[in-house]
Amino acid sequence: MTAIANGIDAINRAIAWGVRWFVVAMVLIQFGLVLARYVFGINSIAVQESVLYLHAGLFMLAAGHTLLVDGHVRVDVFYAKLSEAAQKRIDIFGHLFLLMPAMAVLLYWSWPSVRNSWAILEGPISVGGIEAVFLLKSLIPAFCILLMLQSLACLIRLITPEAE
Repeated sequence: MTAIANGIDAINRAIAWGVRWFVVAMVLIQFGLVLARYVFGINSIAVQESVLYLHAGLFMLAAGHTLLVDGHVRVDVFYAKLSEAAQKRIDIFGHLFLLMPAMAVLLYWSWPSVRNSWAILEGPISVGGIEAVFLLKSLIPAFCILLMLQSLACLIRLITPEAE
């Protein structure tokens, strides 16, 4: 079972390694946009939207890795004071009854919109924008699946004695 968890971790690490470059691209594109607009008076809706697409891709695709490294915001007023066994029970409950069901519901309810978007190859958000909203909407199921997989890996480690 630990091999499965390690495999899931490797997937999320690889995706995070790739999307980290989105930050560099966003900064360079945004700098170029500001320079082009205020120095040369040139503007492009598609280039502006590319920053939005990169930002969405970064956060949606790296969420699983953030769970892997325990980087999500946690309100642990009581949690931090509990024993390790109690923390483990809370984590198991959270994965099984909060995170996994929430991602399953989001995946279920977003799928028709994603499917329809692909069916018509949905066009740009704004006139002159990137003609690939279907790709942007595809980030929603990817987000759900990557988080559910990483949640499974966390559960395996919480439940399997040899994973400790």
